[in-house]
Amino acid sequence: MALNTRPPDSKQFKHIRYFPHNPNLLHKVEQNGGGLNTKIAVTLTTHVGSMWAAYLFVGIAVVGLAAIFGLLPAVAVLLVVWISQTFLQLFLLPVIMVGQNVLDRKSQLQAEETYNTAVSSYKDLEQIMQKLHDIEAKLEDKA
Repeated sequence: MALNTRPPDSKQFKHIRYFPHNPNLLHKVEQNGGGLNTKIAVTLTTHVGSMWAAYLFVGIAVVGLAAIFGLLPAVAVLLVVWISQTFLQLFLLPVIMVGQNVLDRKSQLQAEETYNTAVSSYKDLEQIMQKLHDIEAKLEDKA
C-alpha cells in the first residue's frame, strides 16, 4: 500500500506548500510493517481491554475466593495465584504496554498532521492578508 506524499501534478496545486496526509493510512502501513510481535501486542491489547476480559478476571477472582473459603480444592488457590501473578503480571502487562505504544502512535500521527495543516494554513492566511493589504494600498494610491 503506497502513500500519496505529493499533490497531483496540476496547476491548481502549485501554490500548496504542504499536502495533507491521511494519518489513518500511515498508521495502518506502519502496523502492517511492524511484524508478528506488533500484531500480537495489538491483538492482545485490544482483547484484554474488553469487557469480556474483565468478566474473565472477575471469574478468576471468584474462583480464588471460593478456594480460599475451602469450597474448592487447594490446587485452585495455587492455580489462581499462578495465573494472577505469573501470567497476568509477567506476560500480559508488558505485552499490553507495547500494544498501547503501537496504538498511541496513531494519536501522535494525527496530532502531527493537525499541527502541520494548521501551520500551513496560518502561512497561507498570512500571504492572503499581505496580498489584500497590497491591493488595498494600491486602491488608496489610485483614489
